[in-house]
Amino acid sequence: MTISTTPEPVLHPDFSSPGAVATSWAEVVAALEGAGIFRLSTVRADGRPHVCPLPAMWLDGRLFFVTGLEEQKARNLARDPRCVLSTGTDEYRRGLDVVVEGRAERCTDRPVLEVLAQMWRDRLDWPYDVDDDGFRHHVDGHAPNPDGASLPVFGVRPDKILAFSRGEHFAQTRFRP
Repeated sequence: MTISTTPEPVLHPDFSSPGAVATSWAEVVAALEGAGIFRLSTVRADGRPHVCPLPAMWLDGRLFFVTGLEEQKARNLARDPRCVLSTGTDEYRRGLDVVVEGRAERCTDRPVLEVLAQMWRDRLDWPYDVDDDGFRHHVDGHAPNPDGASLPVFGVRPDKILAFSRGEHFAQTRFRP
C-alpha cells in the first residue's frame, strides 16, 4: 500500500455495532507510529504459526522490523514472505487494534536504513549502525546481542490493514490499496 493518497476506510457493518463509524486513516497512522510493540505472525515450514513480539517502525507506508537471519521468523520469511503485524491494547472496552497484512521484503536502501536507525535510537534508545546488509548493534554495552552480526531489516508494504476500534461503539474498518 504505497501511501501517496489517503486510503479509503470501509466500515464492515457485520462486525461493527449499530451507530459505529469507520476509523480514520489518521487514527490508524497514529496507532502505527505510536506503538511500542507489535506481534509478527509468520508460518513455519510445517504450517504451524509462529508469533513473536518485536518493535517496528512505520515509515513511508511500510512497517519495518529487524531480526537475525538465524531466528525462526527470518527462516519462515525466507520461505514464505507473507506475514501479519498487529498492535493494540489489551483492554476490551476501549482502544484501537491495527492488523497489517503483507509481504516482508529485505531493505538494503542505505538512506532508508539511516532514517530507520535514527528512529530506533530516538524512540527506543536502541543504537544500530547501518551496513550494506542492514543493521549492526552499536557496541556500547547496552544493546542486546552485540555479537557484531549484520541484522536484516524487513519492510512490510500492506496489502490490507484492518482497524478494530472499541469504546462507545465497536467498529471494524478495512483499508486496501
